[in-house]
Amino acid sequence: MNVSGVLRNRSFAGYLAGVVLSQIGTRGAMAASLYQVYELSGSLATTGLVGAAGGVAVLVLSPVGGALADRMDRRRLLQMSQAAGGLVALVLAVLTLTDQVRAWHVVLASLLSMAATTFDNPTRAALIGSMVPKEQLPQAFALVNPAREVAVLVGPGLAGLLIAAGGPGVVHAVDAATYAAMIVVLLFVRTPSEHVDREHAPILRAIAEGARYVAGQRIILLLMSLDLSAMIFGAYRVLLPAIALDVLDVGPRGYGLLAAAPSAGAVLATYGIVKALGRSQQLGRVLLLATGGFALADVVLAQSRSFVLTLVAALCLGVADALATSIRHAAVQIETPDELRGRVSSIYQMSSRGGPAMGDAFVGALAGALGPAIALTVGAGITLSYITAMLARDNPVRRYSGPDRTKVPVG
Repeated sequence: MNVSGVLRNRSFAGYLAGVVLSQIGTRGAMAASLYQVYELSGSLATTGLVGAAGGVAVLVLSPVGGALADRMDRRRLLQMSQAAGGLVALVLAVLTLTDQVRAWHVVLASLLSMAATTFDNPTRAALIGSMVPKEQLPQAFALVNPAREVAVLVGPGLAGLLIAAGGPGVVHAVDAATYAAMIVVLLFVRTPSEHVDREHAPILRAIAEGARYVAGQRIILLLMSLDLSAMIFGAYRVLLPAIALDVLDVGPRGYGLLAAAPSAGAVLATYGIVKALGRSQQLGRVLLLATGGFALADVVLAQSRSFVLTLVAALCLGVADALATSIRHAAVQIETPDELRGRVSSIYQMSSRGGPAMGDAFVGALAGALGPAIALTVGAGITLSYITAMLARDNPVRRYSGPDRTKVPVG
């Protein structure tokens, strides 16, 4: 797949760089928040509330964010959401650096930050369709996911170093700065083909239109269920602080390495992901096998007592997750008309982003009762059972051949 053409688009290239920088701050702040809450409370269940708070925001606000992305200037809406997220990060940084922070402050900040991100994500997805010609969308989305993983790789690792050097407050301050940088980048983005709903249909009617479209696309519904099965029952990130500090005894630097390892795996898999999106005629089967591999790596992560083996499992998690995520996102975005892309993206993010948040709460609570190893092993078993059922029975996901192939039947 040739990606040089899309990178010659200056708006897209600048936007991609801004996304990487912004995600470095966001992912680092999430890792720092999980570490900070566990350090303040000593409770896995409380640590899981960091993700749960974000899940509430995603489920409640996603449809509104998608509707606004289809009726407003997407660039301006993204700047507004970045400004809100930056303010939250700045306040949390001040509270932490002045030793006034409490666990509930971090949980509340996660809720508010995710609320801003809920408007941010569908707008980002829709904005790509405004910047890039339709024939270049596959290349654009093939680049966005690996580029984001570069940020996810750097963010948690940087967070571990900054926590060791100056504490979580420094991480939150860096996060606030990256939000400001993204706002500046967006000043130079041009979207000549942007769709704006100038009829200004009522929000509820616009949301309902997007929901009807999704309900009529069985492939999207199944992709959402597949995403949820892995993200809810295989939510491993909430357990990484306990694994690093209590099981492996490797401290904050070790935690930073473990938190960054899945993204390292995703970056290493970039070439394979781009190749698969461009050439494979069996993307549905690849997607199912990648999700199954994710669950198996979860089991190894849960049972390992070796830091090296745990790192290898975390790397494999990143490879499997990146491959599955790229296929799912490409399928959803390319099959959706531009005028509905914001709304469909917002509904899909209820699984893609709400799932991990709900998973943090579920696995965190289960680990509090049964221990990390049993909780993650049981969850991975549930995911594997679902994958096996989908592989055994004919369905649109198993038949999916990719965006450049024959359309998938939705029935």
